[in-house]
Amino acid sequence: MNSHKHWLLPEGIDELLPAQAKQLEVLRRRLLDQFSAWGYELVITPFIEYLDSLLTGAGKDLERQTFKMTDQISGRLLGIRADITPQAARIDAHQLRCDEPSRLCYIGSVFRTRGDGFSASRSPLQIGAELYGHAGVESDVEVLCLMMETLKSAGVENVFLDLGHVGVFRGLSRQAELKPGQENALFAALQRKAIPEIRSLVADFSLAPQLAQMFVCLAELNGKADVLARARAQLAAASGEVQSAMNALEQAGRLLQSRLPDLPVHYDLAELRAYQYQTGLVFAAFVPGSGKEIARGGRYDHIGEKFGRARPATGFSADLKTLMRFGKMPRPAAPERIYAPWQPDAGLDQAIRELRSRGKTVLQELPGQAGDAHSMGCSHVLVREGGSWKVQLLADH
Repeated sequence: MNSHKHWLLPEGIDELLPAQAKQLEVLRRRLLDQFSAWGYELVITPFIEYLDSLLTGAGKDLERQTFKMTDQISGRLLGIRADITPQAARIDAHQLRCDEPSRLCYIGSVFRTRGDGFSASRSPLQIGAELYGHAGVESDVEVLCLMMETLKSAGVENVFLDLGHVGVFRGLSRQAELKPGQENALFAALQRKAIPEIRSLVADFSLAPQLAQMFVCLAELNGKADVLARARAQLAAASGEVQSAMNALEQAGRLLQSRLPDLPVHYDLAELRAYQYQTGLVFAAFVPGSGKEIARGGRYDHIGEKFGRARPATGFSADLKTLMRFGKMPRPAAPERIYAPWQPDAGLDQAIRELRSRGKTVLQELPGQAGDAHSMGCSHVLVREGGSWKVQLLADH
């Protein structure tokens, strides 16, 4: 009998042992407290819901990542959430319905058909923050600064930022009147920075030479802040939509520099993460040793329209388990563990209750059990002295 098959987990699904789970919980509490200090209120979203609601405004990429099943009660298709962001947008648009900016945060497990950019895991513990009701770059920068503060709180060091704006490519595509298939082909080539392929595509599309050259330029317009000046020159003939996107990118960069002057920022005008989903500024955080981003975000205006209310929106998310893996947080100290004997004694029961109420960890012996205080990792033991129970240090501690 192949008994080992009974403990194998599906690919991309993991579990945490007690020490890891403790460390993760400490980090979770720390980050939620931080979000609260910035005014972001916690929401808890359903793990499973109707598929059409779950995928509203989210694009085909999320649909491919979503596990689907049939509801045995209604007969409708259900989906297991692969991203909490659209759910938070629904809460803002449909449940809260406020006019002023609202700030929401969340944490919860999501499940995906395949691992994504954060890690190979198909079961990330997604944590994130969203800001609704403000369309300016100031709210983008607030979210970006909160993302960087989150990484710092998680002990992640040597972070550098990728910053872009999907409006540059989208504006050029509209200016060139590309068909959806043409736009998708150029999008894919730009993600690979495949300049020969881009040249071949724009030639096949019979674009005007000036427009064709601007698409080719996009693949090379990346680097430090001085790349924005090059972009102005090389995209001078671009539409007002493109110019507006570059203005927003430049303004965000200046504001970010004033807030976080030591943050290394890399600009990329062909940065198109979540292109079908995002509408403006996009950003991602990287660290040495990881070829993939460890946190990402951007603007996704009007996603709430399908829920009855279009609102400007910007936010970021990360996988808490990835942050724990790359962070250098000190491991939480092992709690003092007190071993209590098994006795039918009301005084002993009262002593145990009092210790636990003070936050002490008390393990009570079970009749006939294997092991003793030492083998169970206890440093102290409850002993009876006179008419009361006292905590004593174990002899060899």
